[in-house]
Amino acid sequence: MTHHHPNILIAPSILAADFSRLGEEVRAVDQAGADVIHIDIMDGHFVPNLTMGPGIVKALRPLTKLPFDCHLMIDNPETMIEPFAKAGADWISVHIEVCDLATLLPAIKKLGCKAGAVLSPSTPVEEILPFCALADYILVMTVTPGFAGQAMLPDCLDKVRALVRYREKHGLSFQIEIDGGVNLDTISAAKAAGPDIAVVGAGLFGTKDYRKTLQMFKK
Repeated sequence: MTHHHPNILIAPSILAADFSRLGEEVRAVDQAGADVIHIDIMDGHFVPNLTMGPGIVKALRPLTKLPFDCHLMIDNPETMIEPFAKAGADWISVHIEVCDLATLLPAIKKLGCKAGAVLSPSTPVEEILPFCALADYILVMTVTPGFAGQAMLPDCLDKVRALVRYREKHGLSFQIEIDGGVNLDTISAAKAAGPDIAVVGAGLFGTKDYRKTLQMFKK
């Protein structure tokens, strides 16, 4: 039985976009029907890759009214939440592996942003449960963080199911986001687990017609 989830939000990850035309890419996915813009922030420490900083967020901010979902894959994220909030982030998510969520989630909300808690594939879902009540959303990584274009790890969808059950049992309202390897081949398995938001990278930016691809993701 597939759980029909027609209202899944799609968050294109601009890590997979054409960097030489980043502004145009953001406008294009906005016009094609994206719900959120996912921005991967990597520091070369917590993950081996190095990507965008607050300056990029600030430069892109005037181009769309969609929420900016800034995923901080960085050590010491507490030092960067304010610069990203000031640059125009609407949602900021931080990894349980590198910070004290009990302090940081309220600090993110205080800056006027939605606060997200992220867990990497190697982190058991049980570790994030105590923080679910403090979070606006939980981001489940369905690939090892660091690089675009990896294949989805199906075990990670069990974490999504566990979070759905936990949310129901405790009457909580946080959203569940998945990130990694979501494409037209994996979307139905991903949706069946019950997430509210799916980050898509190469699975969207690698296709010719963004609007058509987004419609297929939302079907």
